[in-house]
Order: sequence, then C-alpha cells, then structure tokens
Amino acid sequence: MCILYLIMLISAGGIMLGWNYKLSCVTFALPYWYMFLLDKSSWNNHSYMFGLLVLLFLATDSHSLWSVDAYKGVIPNNRHVPLWNYAVLRFQLFLLYFYAGLKKTEFDWINGYSMASLSDHWVFFPMKVFLDKDQIDLWIIHVFGFLIDLTMGFLIYFDKTRALSFYILTSFHLMNSQMFHIGMFPFVCLATMPLFCGFNWPRQFFLMQMNRFKFLVENDTAKNPICYYEEDVKDGPYVPKKRQCVTVVMLYMHAVIQLFLPYSHFVTLGYNNWTNGLYGYSWDMMVHTWDTSRIAVKLVNFDTNESMFIDPEAWVQNNRWQRHADMIYQYSKCVKKNVKALKKMNNMALYIDIWVSLNKRFHQRMFDPRVDILSVKWSPFERVSWVMPLLDELTPIRDELRVIEKKILSSSNHSDVLFMADFPGFTLENYVHEDLENITLQLIKGKVSVSIENKSTILAEGGIMKVPSATFHNVSTISESPSAFMYVFYNKTKHNYEDKSTQTPLTEIISAKIDNFINAIALLSRAVLRILHSTPMIRRIKIEESDTLYV
Repeated sequence: MCILYLIMLISAGGIMLGWNYKLSCVTFALPYWYMFLLDKSSWNNHSYMFGLLVLLFLATDSHSLWSVDAYKGVIPNNRHVPLWNYAVLRFQLFLLYFYAGLKKTEFDWINGYSMASLSDHWVFFPMKVFLDKDQIDLWIIHVFGFLIDLTMGFLIYFDKTRALSFYILTSFHLMNSQMFHIGMFPFVCLATMPLFCGFNWPRQFFLMQMNRFKFLVENDTAKNPICYYEEDVKDGPYVPKKRQCVTVVMLYMHAVIQLFLPYSHFVTLGYNNWTNGLYGYSWDMMVHTWDTSRIAVKLVNFDTNESMFIDPEAWVQNNRWQRHADMIYQYSKCVKKNVKALKKMNNMALYIDIWVSLNKRFHQRMFDPRVDILSVKWSPFERVSWVMPLLDELTPIRDELRVIEKKILSSSNHSDVLFMADFPGFTLENYVHEDLENITLQLIKGKVSVSIENKSTILAEGGIMKVPSATFHNVSTISESPSAFMYVFYNKTKHNYEDKSTQTPLTEIISAKIDNFINAIALLSRAVLRILHSTPMIRRIKIEESDTLYV
C-alpha cells in the first residue's frame, strides 16, 4: 500500500510540473480509484471529488503551457486549449457548491439542527462580540453556510461579483480547514478558484512584470488541431471532426451522470436508510450529524442454544458500517466467516441492535433487532425492510429537548442527559456503567414498564424513578404509541478528567502535520527498501534519550 502512495506522490508531482502529464494522470488515477473502491467505509464527497478531478485532468490539455512537456517539445509549446477544458472543470466545481446548497434546503439544516456546538471554536471568536453562541450556530453556520453553497457557484462565474466571492470563499474554506478534519479538501477548493477567472489571467499578470518574467509570455500562441476556429470555415457549414463528436458525447454523458447521481436514491433504494442518496456522492456535506449511543451485536449458536455478544469494534477499522444497511449486511458475513474459523461454529444467527440520534433527535433503534442479519437478502435496487422508520412524530419536540438539556448541563459541569425513544412492543435491555451516579429515568411520552432485578414499575408520562448503576434493567414500551424517555446522570469520569485546554494551539497543529509528513516519508522509504532488498528493513527511531524503539 505504501508503494501505491509513492506512485501517487510521484504522479502528483508529474501533474503539477506537466512532466509526462498524461501518463502521470493515469498512474495517479489507477491507484487512487483502486484504494477508493477498496474500502467504502471511508468514502466521502471529498475523496470522490479528488478522483473526479484527476480523470478530468486526464482529458484536458492542461500541460500546453509552462510545463516540462511543452519545454521539452513533447507537445507544441503555448498552444491553444479548447474552451471545454475550462468548462468541464467549472461545471464540476459549480455542482460541488450548488448541489451542496440544494442539499442544505432540508428542514434540519435551515433550522440549525445539523451541526452542534461549532460556535465554541476559536474561528468564531470575533463574532462573539455581537452574537451569542446560539445565534452563531443558527445564522452564521447554518443559514449563511447554506447561502454560500447555493450562490457562490454563480457569483464566482461573473466578473463583477468574482472579487466578493473570492473573499467569501477564501474565508469559508480557511475556517473549514480549522474546524473539520477534512484533509486537503479546503485547500484544493482554494486552488481551483482561479479556474473561474479569464483564461488569460496568468499571461496578463506576468505581462505586468514584463522585465522579470518576460521569458514566460514572449512566445506566440499556436493553434490546436482539435480546436474549432471560425476563420477556418470558408465554404458551407462546419463539419466537426470525429474526435470532436466523441468529445461532445463524453461531455454530455459526464454532465448527465453528475446531475443525476446525487438524486438517484429512487433507484439505489438499497443504500437508503433514514437519509436518501448514495453516501459520498450526493454532495450533502455536513447535513447529517449522527450520534451513536448503544451497539449490541448478539450471536446465537443454534447447536448449543448459547448466546454471546461480540465486540462491535472487532474486524472493523471504523464505525461507518453502523449506519448503512449494505455495510451491516457485509459485516454480518465477515462475523460469520471469522467466528466459523475461530469457534468452528456453523449454525448461527446474528442480531444487531444499534441506537442512533440523527440531528439532535431522540436516540432510537436504526435496525430491527429481531431480524437475523445472516438470513436476510440485500439488493442495491430494493428497499431494506429491516431498517426501522425514523420516529418523525417525536421530531417536533426537539426544541423542548434543547431547553431540558441546557437546564441540566447548567446545574453541573459533570451532569449529562440522554434522550431515547422506542417502538411499541419493544424492550430495551440496558446496562448502566458504574462510573455514572445519581441516575434517574423520566418518561416524556407514552407508557413503559421498567424491570430491575425482577421488580417491575409502570411509568406514565411525567413519571420518574431512580436507576441503580452497575446493573441491568429493562425498559419495555407498553403503550400503543412510541415511548420517549430520558436518563439524567452524574458522570464521575467526566468529573475526574479536567480538560485544561479546549483548543489545540496552532503551533501544535502545524507540528503534528509536519510529524505526519515525516512519518509518511519514512513509511515510503521502508517500503522501497523492502522491495529492493526483499526483506524488511529495520529503521531506528529515537523516542527519548534513554529509550530506543525498533520498527
């Protein structure tokens, strides 16, 4: 894998310098898309965008000027670039902004439910002079963020509004680079902004510095045989060349696919859950915030009638699988394969119970815990029957939950609250950790039966009771409508842990990025040495003056 990254690193340098440009695009795209498709749990809109851009670069003549290929004569130096080269890149970047804005027309985003507590970040410190935290979260992050995405694709295209859009987008992307862990995406967006300027802006810029950069602009431009020139049409209508016809067809195909794919959820039904659309392709950045509170993976051995619980972090690298039915399906096959190999178990069933909150709603079951995932069928074009519906009837009381949460958190820095909801006829088997104290269970909606050590208590709306820690208890919904309840508790772990710094200093952030780059180079060098010498090469890393680690 390190070798693939080394190939991509060299290829990226070739693309940047215009050295073996077409080959560099191919050698970058192949390993990139291979790794991208290898692990769909890491897919997102940003990585998808990078893959699209390199494919578009491959189709363009971006190396026609100021490139190593042009300097060496591989291609004619300073030749014209077809206008569609600019148009297709502008179109793709326009969709990035505009579709992101369209996706933010959802009720949750417009009303400030999607992102939480971002106003605490230092980038919003100047705004706190005239706005409080709630106003920053709603108006600056949600409303203004929506307007930026929806309008910037238009404003950056026109000369009169381009300067304003540059200022707003520069601020927007720099702030995002500090608030979110999204890698190079903000900086790539910054680098692509000049594509919306006039095609000859670099030449005009260097003409202003004629004496210093005369060698960059003194050559005359050359015609490109694949371009269309009006002066070449002498008699009759212009007959396009075969290559030009193929290019037009490919451009239309690309445009249709990119316009359709983000709204293809009525076709790809198997990938839908509480939200529609293929994850990583829909440009719905930051619209959905997921908070997982409980995961139970239960394995039943039919041969012995024994039940066991599996660590949900076993055999996975991240928690992305917990929110997507297709990944749950694949995860079940992975569990079966590994359990069969480790325990020699052949006749088994797997039940998964995951509680998730979407955009500050109640925590609720996402998948039916009564369904054996090993026995279900999944198709990308059929709706998943074992995805539990979102309890929309409880959504209107989210504002009440905000008020309750603020009141509880203001009473103590170490108090907390968890809002949960369940379906009629279902039972929540819950264990309260010993680090939690003063736990109360209060019913908000519906009717439940709470069982603790064979003792049952019926709670109606507004009912409240104590729950002991370090014990199991069951909460059964016995009403005909969904139940909604909340746990209020004191967190001893939170009390014992004192966070002395809420923000990481900028120097530490830069230092960490430098360390990561050095470690990446070290990994690449070790991979090359291993290939050259056909054996792992030991590299000494000094950790402290008295300690040495060999890796």
